Amino acid sequence: MTELAPPVLVGNLYLDAPLPDLDGEGRYQGARLLVWLHGRPLGEVVLPLGTRPLPAQRLADQVWSVHGERIAKHCADDGISPPASLPAAGIVLPGQAHCASRRALAAEPGITVVIATRDRTESLLRCLASLSRLNYRAFDVVVVDSAPASDLTARALAGRQDWPFGLRYLRAARPGLALAHNEALSAVTGEIVAFTDDDVEVDAEWLSALAEAFTDTGAACVTGLILPAELETRAQLLVEQAGGFGRGFTRRTFTLDMPEPEPLFPFTAGRLGSGANMAFRAGWLLGHGAFDPATGAGTPAKGGDDLAAFLRTIVDGGMLVYEPAAVVRHWHRRDYQGMRRQAFGYGMGLGAYLTAAIWRKPARWRTSRAEPQRRAWGGRQCGTSPVPQWRESC
Repeated sequence: MTELAPPVLVGNLYLDAPLPDLDGEGRYQGARLLVWLHGRPLGEVVLPLGTRPLPAQRLADQVWSVHGERIAKHCADDGISPPASLPAAGIVLPGQAHCASRRALAAEPGITVVIATRDRTESLLRCLASLSRLNYRAFDVVVVDSAPASDLTARALAGRQDWPFGLRYLRAARPGLALAHNEALSAVTGEIVAFTDDDVEVDAEWLSALAEAFTDTGAACVTGLILPAELETRAQLLVEQAGGFGRGFTRRTFTLDMPEPEPLFPFTAGRLGSGANMAFRAGWLLGHGAFDPATGAGTPAKGGDDLAAFLRTIVDGGMLVYEPAAVVRHWHRRDYQGMRRQAFGYGMGLGAYLTAAIWRKPARWRTSRAEPQRRAWGGRQCGTSPVPQWRESC
């Protein structure tokens, strides 16, 4: 992917509508856009920006040069003639045609969205505002305030009664992300429980994509695509250069009896997704121990709660599906010290997760303990990169 200097414009580019003249507003050095066609993300395009707007047709040509094959295949799958190039007017599905990769749900399954928060009221309100724009109706929200230092969040939510969804506020006496998530489970009303973080904004089709993946596959757990909400600083770019949170643009299915995708599977649980964008069948999660309360942000472990839940899903015989159409955008830490603290916490969490997994069942390690300790990933060796390694990288 093309390397750019900050600030970088991030956003969505919808190919089934007229493409815009891309304006860097005189300050953006480049753009990183998620390319959508007929409700499905095809990939990203990264391009430099100058002082003048990039004309729509030139933008179309650059997108085609990167994703032309995927665009043509998508059109063929949808039963429309693949174009020889991308028109600036976009590619619209004719008549009553329906995207072949989208499932029309007979009924929306009920979903409860859980957000754990602690002393980040404004960030939480931004996340809730994004939930209010969802194109999904059968959901409610549970906010768990994890041992807050004040009642600011409680008062802010009490003063808002106009959310277009049901909202329940819970206060946890002890800190810890896993504890907060477990606290929320008693208030879950949906057959699916979806978890996101207070420093995230969700795409309008987030819950629809999760529901489709559960319905299509019968999965116990579904994770989704996490992209940056902004790339204004060097620290935020470092997160992406170290691997970020993205897991690609193809749906993937993981089970214990599948051909192993890599020697350390399923211990490399970070490759399956991240806790800022994960959902479970509520009955499955409750029936398999929920989250390890010793893990997660706010505990000495600092993380690992999501990874442990992914591993348990696989080893207990469940199916985990990665669904890239379920998109959220994460607000990375803007300052370098904040980014380092978060990266350190992820590293601690990874160690805590692996230690707990092996301590509880040492036999799990028997097929992989002889593997080399240093695993190549993304052209780099873990521990040798000049930039901090994001936890899912190793």
